[in-house]
Amino acid sequence: MRDLSKYHGIFPAFYACYDKDGKVDGKAVRLLAKYLLDKGVQGLYVGGSSGECIYQSVAERKKTLENVMAEVGGKLTIIAHVACNNTADSRELAAHAESLGVDAVASIPPIYFHLPPKGIAKYWNDISDAAPNTDFVIYNIPQLAGVALSVPLLQEMLKNPRVIGVKNSSMPVQDIQMWHDEGALVFNGPDEQLLSGLAAGAAGGIGGTYAAMPELYLEIFRCFRAGELAKGWEVQNECCRIIYKMCSAQGNMYAVIKEILRLQGGPDIGGVRAPLLDLEPGDRETIVQSHEMIQAAITKYC
Repeated sequence: MRDLSKYHGIFPAFYACYDKDGKVDGKAVRLLAKYLLDKGVQGLYVGGSSGECIYQSVAERKKTLENVMAEVGGKLTIIAHVACNNTADSRELAAHAESLGVDAVASIPPIYFHLPPKGIAKYWNDISDAAPNTDFVIYNIPQLAGVALSVPLLQEMLKNPRVIGVKNSSMPVQDIQMWHDEGALVFNGPDEQLLSGLAAGAAGGIGGTYAAMPELYLEIFRCFRAGELAKGWEVQNECCRIIYKMCSAQGNMYAVIKEILRLQGGPDIGGVRAPLLDLEPGDRETIVQSHEMIQAAITKYC
């Protein structure tokens, strides 16, 4: 039986890193990867929603992963999201990820056209076949992909020995319990419910706000493991309050987070790529308030 303990813990979803001209910046990628390594996270989820994957070319996504692996490969567990909206490009990214030595590849289902479960399973298995020596993680995010993972589809996918589990970003915590009961390793997706997801059987979490405040999510994970649930709920509630504040800005949340990251001494990783909305003039106050809330919570709980 495989030891999957390397997938337990806190996995920030890695952000897209751009230079002043809006091109993928390999140096910024490395700086962000090193920054998160130094924070003590267990791994990184590269090339997913937080990485603005659907707005990047295959070459750009390869460049990001190459720089992540050059900086922290072998030091952190790396899961590379490789899905594109066609099988050929997805397989190319999967093979490339395996050549770099990632721990796992992951994929959302095909978007836009709603395929039947048989078609989704074939898409995922075709991607997995392109990385035959690498673990595979299903990415369930029905609110964006337009299709939800079902128990029969998961059961079909678990026939593939490379499939280890699910990054579950659906809102019902019950889904985590269902996938766990089927024998899948599960990552909690919604940042607002990390503690609940862990209680339902998740091995860890992958989240889009984790890199903005890794200290707090690491503390939630520690509290759960230590049985300090009262404190864990306090920290989780504070994370939720911070997320709500971030989301109150007019610009895209990742544009907000990248500014917060800079205020906290993290690297400058640019803005967001259109059509994502850049910051509005009034967002500065929200950014500063979010940063101050994060710093206060870290001081109080960590």
